[in-house]
Amino acid sequence: MTNWSKAIFAVLVMSGCADRGTAPSAGLSPRTFRMGFSAIGPDSTLAGTLAAIDAWTTRADAAIMHISVPYKALLSGTTAAAYVDANQVALANYYRAKHLMIVITVDVTNGLDRSAEDPDLVAMGRSITEPQVQQVYRQFVQALVSSIRPEYLGLAAETNLIRGASPPTVYAAVVQMANAAAADVHAMSGTHPLLYASVQADEGWGRLLHNNTYQGVEQDFHDFPFMEALALSSYPYFVFADPADIPSDYYTRLANGRTLPVLVVEGGWTSGAVGTVQSSTEKQARYLRRQEQLLDAAKAVALFQLTYADLDLTNFPPLPPGSILPLFAQLGIVDTHLQPKPALASYDSMFARPLAK
Repeated sequence: MTNWSKAIFAVLVMSGCADRGTAPSAGLSPRTFRMGFSAIGPDSTLAGTLAAIDAWTTRADAAIMHISVPYKALLSGTTAAAYVDANQVALANYYRAKHLMIVITVDVTNGLDRSAEDPDLVAMGRSITEPQVQQVYRQFVQALVSSIRPEYLGLAAETNLIRGASPPTVYAAVVQMANAAAADVHAMSGTHPLLYASVQADEGWGRLLHNNTYQGVEQDFHDFPFMEALALSSYPYFVFADPADIPSDYYTRLANGRTLPVLVVEGGWTSGAVGTVQSSTEKQARYLRRQEQLLDAAKAVALFQLTYADLDLTNFPPLPPGSILPLFAQLGIVDTHLQPKPALASYDSMFARPLAK
């Protein structure tokens, strides 16, 4: 058992598996969407990660696991089942003990650079275009389903950005391996999770790569016909000056008449100055209010931010030159010391709404 697994079990025991979430307030309109975060902590320490998890699980009814494929381990002989058991199962069990719905997104390329492949693969001189690499990915997906049984499972992330930014051979490989993995999951015994390949909402509206010309995500529905949910990534502070500028049909238009479940599986609004973006804690809090309106309009089933706390990048390993991670460092609704930002009150008021049955 890894140190991570042991630590998760220790926290589970100390917390007594208690459900300490804020009780819904009487008289508030129900929300259709569950809410939660991922296990990303404010720094690279285990203590910081565990403190953040223990804090946000008191105000959540869902959790997301955004997982890069462990290509290095799997191509070096570690079985997918052994890897998942050592690195993901304990955390999933902790979430289950907290009565949280579990959503998993498997990220097959570089999450911080959609023009590139996974950094470990690049370092090994390997590629997802190789049959062996695709096979270990498929085995990893099957192990996640067998061991964790998530309610929703993403087989690739931000596919429209990959299509627009990466070499065509890389996107073709994503299409091939994700569809093969979907067939694997459907062939497994028992109830399978609802499957998706997430799409980038801001790019769906053409605001990242297409000069503000609406694109939609019909190509993604065509290329990934297994999609049983519309899973969205959205960081609109890169393309809008103010949360009020986000169109009221920002999510619903992308569905294009479909009645699939809608999930926001990653996103947020920074509270600081990011490149040319000038934001504030007040603007971030207002974004969550706008987010609430968009979720209600779409009758969404889930909302996730990957980070509950801001990132203290001075306590992370040195970043490679040109890393865009600093652009996402102030998305938390608490600061690096887990102290509240104004956005926390906005989030808590959303969470206080009773969950629709």
